[in-house]
Parts: sequence; structure tokens; C-alpha cells
Amino acid sequence: MQAEQSAIPETDPFALFEAWYGEAKASEPNDANAMALATATPDGFPSVRMVLLKGHGPDGFVFYTNAESRKGEQIRSNMRAALLFHWKSQRRQIRIEGPLVEVTNGEADAYFHSRPRVSQIGSAASDQSRPLPERQIYLDRVAALEARFPEGDIPRPPHWTGFRLSPRRIEFWRDREFRLHDRRLFTRDKEGEAWSNTLLYP
Repeated sequence: MQAEQSAIPETDPFALFEAWYGEAKASEPNDANAMALATATPDGFPSVRMVLLKGHGPDGFVFYTNAESRKGEQIRSNMRAALLFHWKSQRRQIRIEGPLVEVTNGEADAYFHSRPRVSQIGSAASDQSRPLPERQIYLDRVAALEARFPEGDIPRPPHWTGFRLSPRRIEFWRDREFRLHDRRLFTRDKEGEAWSNTLLYP
């Protein structure tokens, strides 16, 4: 077989994420910022769901949620998580793992109030992940908040917040013909400063 170079460069992993994310935003039909978020209970039972990336940079990857939801309770009891981006149009994946920190109240307020008003109301009315006897109960709560706050922003519920994953491992995966896939893993040192990287067998 002819020699072939890796299509994933040895570079700054955040710059590489930015490049791939930009290409995905141009090609994915919906929600290029959708990512699978995996959390676990303190005794190791895993759970995964799709959330939306709402901020990223060298300090980490940010998402928002109801901290009283199932995922929020798992996060608060085990502040470690993993993310997975899968961009089918690009035939690429990025896996990210690391500890979580809660965003500041100012960050949570700013993002909450940047959302459409109906989305603010929907979040404030929801007891996320808890049993709902019938949908009309939720819709009635939405209507009650609309009546209580007829205009302007909705106060952010104190349990609605965000978390930032500070990556310790970032793996870039690119599809290759005949499953001869291309993988490169970036690993951060214990001090959280320098990165090393290696190719991985597919």
C-alpha cells in the first residue's frame, strides 16, 4: 500500500477544533453545535444526551442546563464529563474529556437573556427530567409566566446555569476508506499548560 500522511495535523488543538467547527457550520444541515454530553453518577453509572455548545476557547467548552435535572444532579455530584461532536457531512468526530466548572452568575445571566423570550419562559417553567403527568400542566405554567411577565426578560431561575469543560484529552477522528481511519489524540499535562499528541490506531 502506498505511504500516506495523516490528514490531522500536529497543531494547537483549539485552533484545529475551530477550523473543523467552522467547516461543520458551513455544511451541517442542522445544529453543527450539537454534541453528546456523557456524565456519570458517583458510583459510575453513565448517562448521555445531546446538548448544544454555547461557548468555546482555550478555557474550555460551555453548555447550559437546569442544574436540578438528571444531568445537573450527576454533574454536581461528579464534576467530570465527556463530549462528542459527530459531523456526518464532514465524516469527522471530536471527542473531548475533562473536569467541569460552573460558569459565573454573570455568564449564566448573559446567556439566559440572550435567548428568545419564549425559550426563557420555557426553561423557567420546566422541572426538567421530572415526571410530567400531562403536557397541559407544563403549557399552563408557560402561560402563567407569560401573563406574569408580559414584556421584557424573564428572571433567570437560580438553578439554571452553565458548565465549562476544561479539556484534558481531545481526540480528532477522520473517516478513511475501508475503515483505515485517521485519529490523533492531544493530551494536556497535569499542570494544564502543555499539550502532547500522538496518532492512534483506528
